Amino acid sequence: MKAKEKHVGTKAQIRAMKEKERRIATAIFLAFILLIVIFSSYFTYNFLNRPQNQTINPTSNPESPQPKAIIFDQLSLTFPNQTFVQTATNILTTANYTVYYYEGNQVTVDLYRSLPARGYSLIVLRVHAALGAGEQPPVALFTAEPYSNTRYVPEQLNDQLIKVAYGIVGQEISYYFAIWPNFVKYSMNGKFQNTTIIMMGCDGFKYMHMAEAFIEKGAKAYISWNSKVSASHTDQATIQLLKHLITEKQTIKQAIAETMEEVGPDPSYQSILCSLGAK
Repeated sequence: MKAKEKHVGTKAQIRAMKEKERRIATAIFLAFILLIVIFSSYFTYNFLNRPQNQTINPTSNPESPQPKAIIFDQLSLTFPNQTFVQTATNILTTANYTVYYYEGNQVTVDLYRSLPARGYSLIVLRVHAALGAGEQPPVALFTAEPYSNTRYVPEQLNDQLIKVAYGIVGQEISYYFAIWPNFVKYSMNGKFQNTTIIMMGCDGFKYMHMAEAFIEKGAKAYISWNSKVSASHTDQATIQLLKHLITEKQTIKQAIAETMEEVGPDPSYQSILCSLGAK
C-alpha cells in the first residue's frame, strides 16, 4: 500500500513538471513573438516617416566629405597680414571648408609638388611672383626655400625651378627657389580635381604660361593679375573675391566683375584680375 501511494505521487510530480515546462515554453514563445512585433513596428514607422528627399545608396558613404582649401602664405615673410588670413579662413570655414594654412618657411618645393594629390577644392597662393628673362618669360612662383645650385638639380636643368631674388633697397638680397610652369606640368604629383587656383602674386596673367600649365594639370580655373600688384591691394581684392565665390556662390566671371567694381585696379600698376578655365 505504501509503495503504491509513492508511485502515484511520482507520476503527479512528473505531470506537474511537464505542465510547468509547457507554460514556461509558451511564455518564452509569446515573448519572442512580442519582440518581433515591436521591432517590426519600429522599423516600419521609421521607414514610413523617413524624409522624402532622402536616398539610400548602400555603395556610398552617406556623409559627403568636406571640401578642402589651402592657403600658401609665403608673403608672410615680407608682408604679413594676419587679418587677411583670419578673414579668408572664416569665409571658408563658414562654408564648411576644411582649411589648411602654410606660412613663411613652410612653403617649400615639395609642398608645391604635392598639391594636386592632396585633393583641394581651392588653392590660394599668397606668394611673391617674378618674371624670368626673355621676350615672353614665364612667371615664377616663389617658395620660401633658400636657393642652392646643388639641390633639385634635375628640375633646375629642365627649366622647372629657377633662382629668384628678393630684397628691399638698403637691405641684403635673399635668393629662393621658384617654380616655373614646367614644374606644374611635369613635377607635380597627380592631377587637380575640380580645383580653383587663386594666384595672388604679380604678373600671373602677364603671359599665359602659368595659367595654361595649371589648367593642363587639371585645375578647373586659374585666377590672377595681369601685371604687378601691391600686397595690400591683392589682399583686399582676394577677400572680396572669396566672399563672392564662396559665400554668395557666384560664377568666377561674376565674382571677378564685382570684385573689380568694388576695389578697382591696383592704384599704382593698374593691374586687374583675369581668369582662365571655368566661367
